[in-house]
Amino acid sequence: MAWLRNLSTKFSTMMKASSSSSTRTPKTTYPFSFTFLSHFSTNPIEEKPCVKPIVENSGLEPTRAHEKPRVVVLGTGWAGCRLLKGLDPSVYDIVSVSPRNHMVFTPLLASTCVGTLEFRSVAEPIGRIQPAISREPGSYFFLANCTHIDAHNHMVHCETVTEGVETIAPWKFTISYDKLVIALGSQPSTFGIQGVKEHAFFLREVHHAQEIRRKLLLNLMLSDVPGISEEEKQRLLHCVVVGGGPTGVEFSGELSDFITRDVRQRYVHVKDYIRVTLIEANEILSSFDDRLRRYATKQLTKSGVRLVRGIVKDVKAHKIVLSDGSEVPYGLLVWSTGVGPLPIIQSLDLPKAPGGRIGVDEWLRVPSVHDVFSIGDCSGFVESTGRQTLPALAQVAERQGKYLAALLNKIGKAGAGHANCAKEIEFGDPFVYKHLGSMATIGRYKALVDLRQGKEAKGLALAGFLSFFIWRSAYITRVVSWRNRFYVFINWITTVVFGRDISRL
Repeated sequence: MAWLRNLSTKFSTMMKASSSSSTRTPKTTYPFSFTFLSHFSTNPIEEKPCVKPIVENSGLEPTRAHEKPRVVVLGTGWAGCRLLKGLDPSVYDIVSVSPRNHMVFTPLLASTCVGTLEFRSVAEPIGRIQPAISREPGSYFFLANCTHIDAHNHMVHCETVTEGVETIAPWKFTISYDKLVIALGSQPSTFGIQGVKEHAFFLREVHHAQEIRRKLLLNLMLSDVPGISEEEKQRLLHCVVVGGGPTGVEFSGELSDFITRDVRQRYVHVKDYIRVTLIEANEILSSFDDRLRRYATKQLTKSGVRLVRGIVKDVKAHKIVLSDGSEVPYGLLVWSTGVGPLPIIQSLDLPKAPGGRIGVDEWLRVPSVHDVFSIGDCSGFVESTGRQTLPALAQVAERQGKYLAALLNKIGKAGAGHANCAKEIEFGDPFVYKHLGSMATIGRYKALVDLRQGKEAKGLALAGFLSFFIWRSAYITRVVSWRNRFYVFINWITTVVFGRDISRL
């Protein structure tokens, strides 16, 4: 056993040496290393223990004549993602900047709030939409917000998105571009009403739907606790939706289905307390045919949705105040009254269209600056074009993204992709939008399909189960990838067979 005693002695000696070494020179662990960004800048970053890293002049430098030109796309909404999908990675280096790394299929977002669909079914990763940003050496995706655009120097200033108390401070960097596309989208309009941002839920992102779902299920479970008064139960289980557009109507329809088919079976003790109220200042679904609006009103009322015509004056923690002085208590408040420009859009020193959007010409270029384009909800035609600002619709944004991708590919293949090289290029036909119609589901396996090109134009208008089948067929084909189409189809089948998932995760 002498060899065992020798081995034990050597092991003890090694442990003592290791312990004394760790005592003399403590090691510092960093949650994030900045060295991977050093090739973006001419000033490499040196890591020092116990010193907060300082970043100066970091970013992507201007491209050289022998390199591919760089297109920077701000935003990953309908417009930005359709543009990313259509850009040719053999012509351009593609850089995407956005605070989210996925696209949200917004027409189906209301279904995720009540468990009809799962959240991953409506979220498409950017790397699947444009694989070049994941594999090409000069293409990137940056999880960041744009803070400033220096159009005269062809530079974008950005700041990373960080979460939690233990993460690093936001990292600021710059990106030089040859072509810039602003597709930052919009934000919900609150019309300056006090308390909306503090107490209401919006429905534009996946995390909004997650918050709504958690709040709804929490109220259902709290209302079943012993000792809760009748008045408090009624308030907790009163779901109020403000805004009678497609988003508000579809959410109300999904919620009424959830109440009828799931809550009444699984929350028997409080099933008679839960109700839905839809508040609209004018007519619901104002862009649809009059006959379809009347049908929607009838079906929503039949399914238990209370329609109230009124204007919200104030929003408090547990009630909203209407312009006529009446008060409406609520447990869940969803706000869907339209959209407006983001603060970053308002702050940019660029031409503006009516409504505060970025002004563009017939080819979606921003006048007075070179190599800058804007598409989607954040853009509108300048008055000199004589065109009206297009509505903030997904099909408008998608069509603009498709058009601009083809235009930029044409410019790049003509050798004018680099900065200040497209001044003499012929752009061709301007962008023309043709409305394909509108669709909305109203619950109870019924929907509206309005295929008119305008509010006053003639065309096909359907309502009922056939419209519901058309609605589902159209949207499942519009989902970006086969992966998500499969998810959506399976979720629909599962909901019909087993009911909605009511787990509060």
